[in-house]
Amino acid sequence: MRGGGTHYPRGSGNPSGSGGQRGGYQTHSRGAHHGSADNRDHREKKKRDVIFDLNKYNNQMVRAKFIGGREVIGILKGFDQLLNIVLDEAVEVIHDPDNPGVSNEKQRRVGLVVLRGPSIILVSPTDGSEEIENPFVQA
Repeated sequence: MRGGGTHYPRGSGNPSGSGGQRGGYQTHSRGAHHGSADNRDHREKKKRDVIFDLNKYNNQMVRAKFIGGREVIGILKGFDQLLNIVLDEAVEVIHDPDNPGVSNEKQRRVGLVVLRGPSIILVSPTDGSEEIENPFVQA
């Protein structure tokens, strides 16, 4: 070592045994100090109710709308806690950007897709719902 100093192996501290002082290592156990609070927090997280549960729509047709106006319809196959969604037999509904209120929609088949959760603004079942005219569009 430089300067002729004594080298102490990692974890052994200095010979005087002062673990918390300069040059030594602290020897407290994380499990004993933090364990009970961490376990309590973990149990509280498990008790939380799911705010939006898509399980009831598994294997059913759903419509997903995105930030920016894109829209996809397909059969819900799966999702995760971030609301990333897997759709099968998916169809992208293409709206006319010049006339958003006019319903001359084109469709493009995209098949099996993964939709990124943070960009989704709406998920709804297609059965039992219908699209109405936008009352705020001026003619």
